[in-house]
Amino acid sequence: MVSPGVRQDLEVRILSLLPSATEIVYALGLGDQLIGVTHECDWPPEARSVRVVSHSALPPVATPAEVDRLVSASVGDGEPIYRLDVDAIRELRPDIVLSQDLCAVCAVPSGHVNAALDVLGCRAEVVSLDPSSVTEVLECVRQVARAAGVEDRATALIGMLEARLAAVRAAVAGLERPRVFALEWSDPPFNGGHWVPEMIETAGGESVLGNPGVPSARVTWQDIAHAAPDEVVFMPCGYDLDAAADEARRSLLARPELTGGLVAVHANAYFSRPGPRLVDGVEVLAAALHPGAVRTAPAGGFVRLR
Repeated sequence: MVSPGVRQDLEVRILSLLPSATEIVYALGLGDQLIGVTHECDWPPEARSVRVVSHSALPPVATPAEVDRLVSASVGDGEPIYRLDVDAIRELRPDIVLSQDLCAVCAVPSGHVNAALDVLGCRAEVVSLDPSSVTEVLECVRQVARAAGVEDRATALIGMLEARLAAVRAAVAGLERPRVFALEWSDPPFNGGHWVPEMIETAGGESVLGNPGVPSARVTWQDIAHAAPDEVVFMPCGYDLDAAADEARRSLLARPELTGGLVAVHANAYFSRPGPRLVDGVEVLAAALHPGAVRTAPAGGFVRLR
């Protein structure tokens, strides 16, 4: 007998409504079974050729303050930020749909997905990935693998990722730990939550204004000034490195509350998405906080602005 959620047939049709889930699918070698993605699924590059089945309702060009206002209004009114292409989903006939309930700003919540599937008469299994820590992110890898019937692949992948984290811990052991504030948004300022404080600690820093496993929250510039971090790591959700660095130069370098070091990172690749590349993000942080200690960080992960 097969346990619930475990597939005997590996050729399942997978629909991903979350960029991090798309990355997990490819990391598990299931890319040829991926039939639909979101407009934000851009890694690995092959994902860009998969049919897009959800779009954001937010305008493509907006200031951080405008994005915050629009998101707050949508969430407050109960309006979804993402739109599902139900005709495409009906045509694709997925066996598994990967979604989440962690953040209404990041992707379609699983409740909306289930409602849409009910309307379509689709009997796909909805797998909700809702991690709050690096350990739980790795468990999401196993969750996807189990649903697709390839759990042995997850064991190998998780073992490799855990070994890389252990190597970073060993490399920064005994070094002075700077006090680090992760700034996830600039206007208004938000701290980096969930897995980010744990990433900072693993990389040899001391997280300030953020606790492991706790969601991101709005803070004030006075809070940041009072905390007086040694380093501010700017990781605006949804931004690549160039966009983060440009925004930091425009809005952060002159702020009197930020008196320590300032680093911008490729948030989209290594911090915002709870997938395997969070391990790359830990290596990026370690390289930024402790130059020379870790030599495995991907190129183009951060730029030091001060």
